[in-house]
Amino acid sequence: MIISPPIHAALRIGLFSFIIVGLVSLVYHGTKDKIADNERRALLQSLQSVIDKRRYNNDLVHDKIQLQSGGQAYTIYRARQAGKPVAAIITSTTTQGYNGAIDLLIAINVNGTINAVRVLNHRETPGLGDAIELKKSNWILSFNQLSLKNSDQWAVKRDGGNFDQFTGATITPRAIINEVKNTALFFQQHQQEIFQ
Repeated sequence: MIISPPIHAALRIGLFSFIIVGLVSLVYHGTKDKIADNERRALLQSLQSVIDKRRYNNDLVHDKIQLQSGGQAYTIYRARQAGKPVAAIITSTTTQGYNGAIDLLIAINVNGTINAVRVLNHRETPGLGDAIELKKSNWILSFNQLSLKNSDQWAVKRDGGNFDQFTGATITPRAIINEVKNTALFFQQHQQEIFQ
């Protein structure tokens, strides 16, 4: 039996496709555990940038919940020491940045004080708004150990608050200050639910 050239070409393409799909499948199954482990390590490293690993002894990556409030979705990682709550690490996003969304990681101690804040992702202007990054300036450390007791001071100096603004970039720090304050208020209102 003689196979016509179009059928022969189709069979070759089919065989080639089958081999490629098989190879991709093998690579995926051979690397998926390594990829998952790398993602877990990267997440843990981010979480430990806002809370010292000596302060908790639970599986921080897996002790998490998700809550919504006012149209904002929060992922909350709960730090515990011997089963007792220590802090909540909350992912939060403000859309009020100069160039759009700014993703934050905010650790709040059980007493309501801010443990630390870090910027996870942003598109702020290099040399101006990017001073929110710890590697560019210490400005983000201004939140450490603050509480909402003097919440009227949670503003840039231009607006009568205690926070420095950046020369030529007031919108970015204002957006972060407001988001950290709102997240701290959210924590205050939902603390019991967070640590159930």
